[in-house]
Amino acid sequence: MSPTGPRTSARTLLARLATGFRECHPGGAGPGPYPADGPLGWPGYDAMRARAHERTGEHESVVCGTGRIGGSDAVLLCFEFGYLGGSLGERTGDRIEAAHTRARELRLPLVTLVATGGSRMQEGMRALVQLQRVARQSALTRAAGLPQLAVVRDPTTGGGWATLAAGADVVLALPGAQAAFAGSRVRPGGADPAAYTAEAQHAAGHLDRIVPEAELPEALARWLTLLTPASGGLMRPDPVPVPGALPGPSGGGRLPASGAEAVARARAADRPRAAAYLDACLTGREEISGDRCGGTDPGVRCGFGRRAGRTVAYAAQCGTPTSPAGYRTAARLIRLADRLRLPVLTLIDTPGAANRPEDERAGAGPAIADVFSAVAEATVPLTSLLIGEGGSGGALALAAPGSLWATPDSYFSVIAPESAAAILKRGPDQVRRTAEELRLRPQDAVELGVVRGVVGPEPGAAAERGEPRGGGGGIGGDRGAGE
Repeated sequence: MSPTGPRTSARTLLARLATGFRECHPGGAGPGPYPADGPLGWPGYDAMRARAHERTGEHESVVCGTGRIGGSDAVLLCFEFGYLGGSLGERTGDRIEAAHTRARELRLPLVTLVATGGSRMQEGMRALVQLQRVARQSALTRAAGLPQLAVVRDPTTGGGWATLAAGADVVLALPGAQAAFAGSRVRPGGADPAAYTAEAQHAAGHLDRIVPEAELPEALARWLTLLTPASGGLMRPDPVPVPGALPGPSGGGRLPASGAEAVARARAADRPRAAAYLDACLTGREEISGDRCGGTDPGVRCGFGRRAGRTVAYAAQCGTPTSPAGYRTAARLIRLADRLRLPVLTLIDTPGAANRPEDERAGAGPAIADVFSAVAEATVPLTSLLIGEGGSGGALALAAPGSLWATPDSYFSVIAPESAAAILKRGPDQVRRTAEELRLRPQDAVELGVVRGVVGPEPGAAAERGEPRGGGGGIGGDRGAGE
């Protein structure tokens, strides 16, 4: 029994999640008969399989087919834990390959509902090498630009966690589920069982969200709607229109008169932050969580939402120093959006990269480099809006070259004016002078060719590049062009 109650069978769960489910089987002539007691001749293996079939009605530990979740068609692959603990054997690999092949043929997303104790020891290495087969199929589906979602049920351990679950684009989990590479009977003596739960994996950045089973149909329907482009992912999407500036310290959008004023307005407590911009310009949002390397950063929000009837990916800094985990999560988001052919919006707002000793040990430099690379390699359009502080390379990493815009309550700088004054051995009374010399105002960034324009309130408050519109509402080019 699962720690959260009776374990739901594969077919019961499929019936709750999907309508019109049609089972699919491995193609071709199918596998030949097993040798007696399997490839190892394991005593009693045939009898084990017969008893498992009698208990569950299944001939293998997975059921796969096509069905409709909400408004989206998908290929579903569901483990039956009652069949030999949901273990992976050769025939399991046949069915997993069939599911991936079907997804690629139909250009459908793949949803895997995992509940497994790992590889089937009665088949030895013939079972273990199925993990390579699973990884290969996942790679082919990924290369085809199709989304893969996994739901971690109880338990999900061993190779099932390390391939089918942790390797998916988006990983959801049921509350209290075991989620770990080490199964319960092979962990170190005295190990804290809480460290092997879905909640622990979520806190460490290895899965995206904990979802109660009753909420799973709606959650999967939302994710499938967001991750499945109407074009099937075959066309280059249009760029995201630049959001308008939200009301802040500038009142009606007046541009700052000095560098010091620009800094003060960007640092103002009442200035609108990323959450306000996301609420204003995106609906139906779902967020990914974690960098898949052991870290999370609440100061970086990444996910997908709807704008003007289509899906947009976003990575938004929330005004705090960005940690290595935050940069790695943003890079993960950008690469996923690129593969799924979804346009990206980045909201830039950070005093700079986090610079504590633990941040350096966690790889601040490589993490920032990873975001620069993800942005440079992206083949979908990126649109960036500077909504507050633009602190050095820690902010520039998320900026789309040639497609960066700014609000009136923002500034971008090679270095904070206080730090610049300290480097120049100037006293605190020289910080304002240093801010002027750095040319920090958003309109300065436009004149320097770094920022494409300063946006005004929604919509259409931007004027042509370098030509302020009456009232100082904004300067810049066409706000509908995100690249």
